[in-house]
Amino acid sequence: MVSDKSILFFDIDGTLLTEEERTLPASTKEAIFQLKELGHEVAIATGRAKFLFDDLRKELDIDTYICYNGQYVVFRGEVIYANTLQTEALEELTAFALHNNHPVVYMNDEKMTTNVPNDHPYIVESIATLKVDAYPSQEQDFVKHNNIYQGLLFNTEGEEKIYQQRFPDFDFIRWHPKSLDILPKGVSKALGIKKLLEYLDFPAERQYAFGDALNDMEMIQMIPNSVAMGNALPEIKEAASYVTKNASDNGILYSLQQFGLLPKN
Repeated sequence: MVSDKSILFFDIDGTLLTEEERTLPASTKEAIFQLKELGHEVAIATGRAKFLFDDLRKELDIDTYICYNGQYVVFRGEVIYANTLQTEALEELTAFALHNNHPVVYMNDEKMTTNVPNDHPYIVESIATLKVDAYPSQEQDFVKHNNIYQGLLFNTEGEEKIYQQRFPDFDFIRWHPKSLDILPKGVSKALGIKKLLEYLDFPAERQYAFGDALNDMEMIQMIPNSVAMGNALPEIKEAASYVTKNASDNGILYSLQQFGLLPKN
């Protein structure tokens, strides 16, 4: 690998996309294309399902990505790592969740489904914040016949504690006041990044990561040049090596200029 080229990992929500409207700033789009033209490797690292950022990948012409919080890794269009949730354990969790009136959504590589009425207010409110066209369909027994890369558990803050105690083989990462990601214990964006870096030869000083939320923590802690957005949670800012401006205030472009990866105007 040419020593003056870098690899950059970008979260989506609140990082590439603005924190509220979930829109792509013109400065961010231009910056991504400039990075690619200069020969840098640009990757997305997101908690979103593969099918929930197809349009963004096409708009930015990015074919390397880590999604489902590290469960699914693609390098230049080729799947190099895929991990699934254990079916029996997920079914047990689902039964417990239903008993507590907490919906569960399952995601494979094509769609998301739930086995409860999909108009549950927690599902409606949470999914609406993603500003996407996709929405969970209601399907019975989907979990039994599909590879599930990530689940979503819907409850209010604090209610996850009973799940953490009862299901120690899963991690529950809150991304919304009414929803959490369900992942195998120890899985994170950092693990997916490690799988990708096994294919590549970028020195530590040429690795960059950009994020804002709790599911970015391990990635921010692992990558030497870690950037917290101005709109990031306080604990992410504390863990990062650099804090930039808000996503909606040209934060991506500003940080890239400060690092010397792109020229200042």
